[in-house]
Amino acid sequence: MYRKIMLFLETWKKSEYRKPLILQGARQVGKTYSILEFGRTHYENVAYFNFETNPRLNETFEENLSPGYLIPILSHIAGQTIVREKTLIVFDEIQLCERALTSLKYFCEDAPDYHIIVAGSLLGVAVSRAKFSFPVGKVDMKTLYPMDMEEFMLALGEDALTEQIKKSFQTDTPLPSAMHDAAMQLYRQYLVVGGMPECVMQFAQTRDYILVRHTQDTILVSYLNDMSKYNSLNEIKKTRLAYDNITVQLSKKNTRFQYKLVRKGGRASEFENAMEWLCLSGIVSRVFRVEQIKKPLENYRNIDAFKIYVSDSGLLAAKKDLAANDVLYMVEELNDFKGGMVENYVNVQLMISGYQTYYWESERGAEIDFVIQRQGKLIPIEVKSADNTKAKSLKVYMDAYRPAYAIKLSAKNFGFEDGKKTVPLYAAFCI
Repeated sequence: MYRKIMLFLETWKKSEYRKPLILQGARQVGKTYSILEFGRTHYENVAYFNFETNPRLNETFEENLSPGYLIPILSHIAGQTIVREKTLIVFDEIQLCERALTSLKYFCEDAPDYHIIVAGSLLGVAVSRAKFSFPVGKVDMKTLYPMDMEEFMLALGEDALTEQIKKSFQTDTPLPSAMHDAAMQLYRQYLVVGGMPECVMQFAQTRDYILVRHTQDTILVSYLNDMSKYNSLNEIKKTRLAYDNITVQLSKKNTRFQYKLVRKGGRASEFENAMEWLCLSGIVSRVFRVEQIKKPLENYRNIDAFKIYVSDSGLLAAKKDLAANDVLYMVEELNDFKGGMVENYVNVQLMISGYQTYYWESERGAEIDFVIQRQGKLIPIEVKSADNTKAKSLKVYMDAYRPAYAIKLSAKNFGFEDGKKTVPLYAAFCI
């Protein structure tokens, strides 16, 4: 299956400023597969080392971290010669060996012509531990997210439709209604399946939602196991409580996260470490409210007001135990959850596209779901789960801040009117 990360990896390989690359991201997003596929197609051989399946590897890094010492030993362990620029060296689950992470500094300084990519699913959590010596400035970093809507459509063989969607986005020209309807159906399928590569592959091969749900449940269990494995004892329960409650809060009319809803009388001081763990692990993301629409938005965020979204639409559906048909036909019983579910989907697409997302609220309660910086401009994004696109909040925002244009995401076809770019939900990846 095609992954956009391949373009990034090709650029990294050719760069004269290349450093060892850390590829981070939540479990099961396809880090190892993407790296090994890249190694297979772009190098003569791959020397792969996994610190989880081979714990004795740690001993290699105990005495000496210089590349001159390490390379012959690693070649011996891998059973193949590691050649500069021709071999891709891969360290997997590197969060389990802090000295291997530190060794990247010496590869960068003393042996930059060795090509190294390391992967870790809980690197953010591991690095935040005090004992870790992180090679600051000596590594390149990239986060891999689940597959976005475009990668999902390509995996299902919808190449022509994907190209047409991208053209319509550029020109604000409506898609022919048959194509629009087909794309909306694919979008609803994506809400159920999500972007975890194993789930997408199973769906592409079988169209079996029950099989996909079984895989999603397995991934959710592995997340819970990680909460136990890589967390202090007194934080495990709080982390699970917070994680379980996120999907509940997405069902509320106001999706702003409230600690008091996690547990009666719950406070930030009690749960903020648990929330930090979830964010660092890549399982969830936090979207802060901005108090003013000025550059840089980061300077105007309110650290006490935020929304929490989960990292994958399919895992959200699995966690809420939503029946596939209920989502595919958007049944009325889902009305309370539709808004939060669609907002979550849009946030995932925007994050995969590299945006830092924020939301905005006026003193009188008008709310804009997302504000992003796009091509140097601050752009508001209004999200509607259906084709009812009357957006009073957007008018309040536009009157107050006069943006270059606004984006309205809904079930409506492409268009542009009164400074508002109408984009169908399936085309959120184009933004």
